[in-house]
Amino acid sequence: MNLLNQFYQYLRLERNLSPRTVDAYMSDLKKWIQFLYPNKDQIKWTDSSVDQVIVKAKLEDFQHYLTILYKEGIKARSQARAISSLKAFYKFLTWNKKVKEDPTTLLESPKVGRKLPDVLSIPEIEQMISAIDLSLSEGHRNKAIIELMYGCGLRVSETVNLKLSQLYFRDQYIKVIGKGDKERLIPIGKAAQNAIILYINGKRADQKPKKGMEDYLFLNRRGSKLTREMIYIMIQQTASKSGIIKRISPHTLRHSFATHLIEGGADLRAVQELLGHESITTTEIYTHLDKEYIKGTMAMYHPRY
Repeated sequence: MNLLNQFYQYLRLERNLSPRTVDAYMSDLKKWIQFLYPNKDQIKWTDSSVDQVIVKAKLEDFQHYLTILYKEGIKARSQARAISSLKAFYKFLTWNKKVKEDPTTLLESPKVGRKLPDVLSIPEIEQMISAIDLSLSEGHRNKAIIELMYGCGLRVSETVNLKLSQLYFRDQYIKVIGKGDKERLIPIGKAAQNAIILYINGKRADQKPKKGMEDYLFLNRRGSKLTREMIYIMIQQTASKSGIIKRISPHTLRHSFATHLIEGGADLRAVQELLGHESITTTEIYTHLDKEYIKGTMAMYHPRY
């Protein structure tokens, strides 16, 4: 799978963007790659040869490209979207160590508002967990996944790569390898611990892992570690079964984890550490609170309310 397709999977499964938004990203990137290619007719979109052109791009190439967009009369909003798409793509490549340094760092970021993430309420989380059929062979595994992702705020990539050797239940922590191979320790609560222990002592103990997969926590029926897409499908099916009609993805559980902590009064810096965000500005998006919560806070603390 080449870099363009890897980014497509990331946008669809981890970012949970709408098909229309993903198509817009891919359209922007294909125009960029066509600009880089000396002969546009030779582009093979599924071939790894496209990767070589992508990783060699320099700041001057981006500046030249944006100049061309301007001269072609492309509207400012479309230029801003093109910059946003390029920055997101090369940030993704940097995280995954496909490029050493992000060549788009000095490109001016478009001044656009950020979309608030979809969030599940606490009753909706409980509704989803209750909808899991524990009599099925994958029941306890699926419950453990949802309890873990919501209980610790994990990304789907961190979940599929979590290993048995990274569980420190005696100390009530797990060790997670996040973006850029950065390690962080995350406290794990009793609900997630108990769900994982039931899975490990039950179905997981009966499975014979494939060679090289022995240490991975979550396995499929063939003894291999789960894919991000499998978790994506499982969570969507569970949400549908529970009667939730919101657009749900694995990342929704992470959004809900952060939002519920902030609403409960958690320190923003602590949430930043738990999520593994490099910048506090990324975490600040979770400070959106429902109107009733804000109203209640005003009533409790403002002397003139």
